Formats: sequence, C-alpha cells, structure tokens
Amino acid sequence: QVQLVESGGGLVQAGGSLRISCTASKQMFWTSTMAWFRQGPGEERELVASSRPGNLASYADSVKGRFTISRVNDQNTIHLQMNKLKPEDTAIYYCAAKYIGALNFDFWGQGTQVTVSS
Repeated sequence: QVQLVESGGGLVQAGGSLRISCTASKQMFWTSTMAWFRQGPGEERELVASSRPGNLASYADSVKGRFTISRVNDQNTIHLQMNKLKPEDTAIYYCAAKYIGALNFDFWGQGTQVTVSS
C-alpha cells in the first residue's frame, strides 16, 4: 500500500522560511513523480512544485525563485523549502505522487497547514 507521510508546516511571519517534508514508501519513490499541491481558503487546489527521478523539478510561476523542491533518495523523501513567504502562500499543502507515465496524481498525503501572517 502506498503511503505518503507529511511533516513540517506551521505558522510563520511574512518574509520567513519554512520546510515541509513528505516520505513515501520505497517502491513508490523510485518510480514516481512527486509533487506538492496547495489549497488556500475558498480556492481550488493548485500544483506548486513537482520532482521527477533525477531531480528534474518544475514550479508554479507564483513560487519560482522562492520555493525549492528536492529529493533525498536514501530517505524516500521530498522536501519543499519555502523562503520569502507571503500571506497568500497560506494554504493546506498536500504531498502527491504518480507513477511515471500516469496521467493523474493517484496518491495523496493527509495535508499540512502552512499559515503566513502579515
């Protein structure tokens, strides 16, 4: 059974930094695109950043230059380092995964709250 376990999150002031992490089952990790989505109050879920094996990363325009997604292969973990946080980054952040070649993200974590105060 595929499991995605998130950690981190919390409250931070605008301009500050925070890191959230997601650990996947080993079999899933090596053959998957891993990603972070977020959903703010009253908003739709949006893709924030994704990482394919080989550390090929992509980002939403709204977070480019501020957020960094990274893979730690020997820990089956991805991190999302968030710098220069803004109040509009406030959301529930979800870790997601899909096997290479799959159309949709089929596996999801439980979500972790990130709140940025002004």
